[in-house]
Amino acid sequence: MTILQFILVLAVIFIAHFVRGTFGFADALIAMPLLAMLLGLQTAAPLVALLSLVNALSILIHSRKHLKFSSAWRLILSTLVGIPIGLYMLKGVQENVMRLILAAVLIGFPIFQLYRPKKFGLKNERWAPLFGGIAGILGGAYNTNGPAIVIYAALRHWPPKVFRATLQAYFFSTGLLIVAGHGLGGLWTKEVFTWFALALPVLGLGVFLGTKLHHRLPEGKFDHYVHGLLLIIGVYLLVQTIV
Repeated sequence: MTILQFILVLAVIFIAHFVRGTFGFADALIAMPLLAMLLGLQTAAPLVALLSLVNALSILIHSRKHLKFSSAWRLILSTLVGIPIGLYMLKGVQENVMRLILAAVLIGFPIFQLYRPKKFGLKNERWAPLFGGIAGILGGAYNTNGPAIVIYAALRHWPPKVFRATLQAYFFSTGLLIVAGHGLGGLWTKEVFTWFALALPVLGLGVFLGTKLHHRLPEGKFDHYVHGLLLIIGVYLLVQTIV
């Protein structure tokens, strides 16, 4: 390990968890491709999962009073139902086709939401099982369960604190399964836990500063920031799939 590699790895982790601390999501999208290049996929995947779990728990502990439990448990249970369906579909559907569809949704949704003539949203939790099921299918097939949950939360027009806290409850619960799967699959190595220990202070700093920024974001503009981040994710996914 070189000094440059060490600095780059910690810089990626800081940026990823600063964004997660601010908005409540997107850390894995930032960290996974970059850390996979720096450390290799076998180390990056379990490392990102462990750090994401710690991040979710730390944010959830401090923002638990804002948790929308009635939506969180519906999303979690329906995701668990959807995951086996996604695993079954994995063998029969072209991954690039599904990624292009997902990219189109992530690009189209925020554009529609930002420029819609009238405010559109979901008034209650009855739609949570649908979005949770879609998240489970996408997660089981392509490890991309997050976007569907973020879109659901955006459509509910929750205040920033509720948005952030509820997403952490969901990501922590599903993250436990991912981390357990990595452990059972033999991906927990000395290298993973060495990087995990080194990254914890950087993660803490990123979450702390991200939380500070989160509290400074104007509530009326938070939806716009979320939609902008979804748009960036969609464009990134589109370019990554094509390239």
